[in-house]
Amino acid sequence: MVEPKLPVVLDEESEQPFPDPEGYDSEGLLAVGGDLSEARLIEAYRSGIFPWYGEGYMPMWWSPDPRACIDPERLHVSRSLAKTLRHCDFELTWNTCFERVRRACGEGRDGGTWIIPEMLVAYTELHRSGFAHSLEVWMEGELVGGTYGVQIGGFFGAESMFHRRTDMSQVALVAMVRALCRKGIVLMDVQFITDHLRTLGVQERTRREYL
Repeated sequence: MVEPKLPVVLDEESEQPFPDPEGYDSEGLLAVGGDLSEARLIEAYRSGIFPWYGEGYMPMWWSPDPRACIDPERLHVSRSLAKTLRHCDFELTWNTCFERVRRACGEGRDGGTWIIPEMLVAYTELHRSGFAHSLEVWMEGELVGGTYGVQIGGFFGAESMFHRRTDMSQVALVAMVRALCRKGIVLMDVQFITDHLRTLGVQERTRREYL
């Protein structure tokens, strides 16, 4: 039996590349350290890797197996959600308040959040460079839901979502999937599967297939 590879340590001062995710265990921790510079983040997403860690820790870089992805043709919209989409009085916008959406996604989570200050700064810079986007859901001028993610070419990595009224995070997700697929996005990644995402039709792919 082949032992899984150990994570490599990235030097913050160098341009050391990420290791090939193949050969790492299913959790997919393949590197620690480095920084959250724009160049490193873009290289990570292009390599099927993303950062995920808590405050007080070194950056941790992951490529799990399997990987959760959204196939627009398999997106499941329940009857109640379809009714909300048809009849609820909401407004959708893109990129009008990226930082507010990011902060809202990190609020009120049990056990803390990985959306820590250095992450907020790094992804705001990605947004300013045109690589990160937010979708906002409004009702009567109030921000009631939203989602955000990273887009590189035909890839979109959905990072997180939030709601302040019933179903509004699902509204944001469905609207995002439909809009991005119409614009040519061909791979939509949500990293890890959850019971909630499974009900929406999110599928898992092996790491090899994903890469």
